[in-house]
Amino acid sequence: MSSKTRAQQLARVIPSDPMRVILDADEITRGLRRIAGEIAERHPNLEKLVLIGIRRGGVALSRSLARWLAELEGKTVPVGTVDITLYRDDAATALPNPRIGPSEIPCSLDGKHVILIDDVLYTRRTVRAAIDAVLDYGRPQNIELFALIDRAGRQLPIQPDYRVKRLEDVGTDERVDVFEKDGQLVVAVQAATAPSLPPPHC
Repeated sequence: MSSKTRAQQLARVIPSDPMRVILDADEITRGLRRIAGEIAERHPNLEKLVLIGIRRGGVALSRSLARWLAELEGKTVPVGTVDITLYRDDAATALPNPRIGPSEIPCSLDGKHVILIDDVLYTRRTVRAAIDAVLDYGRPQNIELFALIDRAGRQLPIQPDYRVKRLEDVGTDERVDVFEKDGQLVVAVQAATAPSLPPPHC
């Protein structure tokens, strides 16, 4: 068999583009608008509601949800961020020189309805750490969870209250990336060893 014929056969077996776009910018926009409507239904008048984005992936999403809530309900919802670096259960061993970002909580969380916001849920350990971090800022009446992507493979009994998309078919040798370009988000699945580069048409 010639090398050319062999290469042609391999091309039919191996996809030329191993990256799979799961959600494009328009789909994410529609999903966030839908979730904003669900939040408004559960929290009439948005009273005592606070959105907290988990750094880093949840920050842009929390601001986008706040904008949709303002458009749908005509009210401004406080938005904050939380850094979970020192709350990770592997902080002592996996982070010898941790880079800690700022947590910015806009108000006391006592008695508030807090929605934690993250981009991709996987093992759920990030969320556990975020809950611990939030409780250092007060005692909310309740804490809910939003995820753009809910990926199968949880290691803790934590489920999102709101999600845009559930992914069941992602392999353990793959990762889910959320890319931002020109203020728009795109979600893609690619090999865990691939460089973290956005899709060519992002």
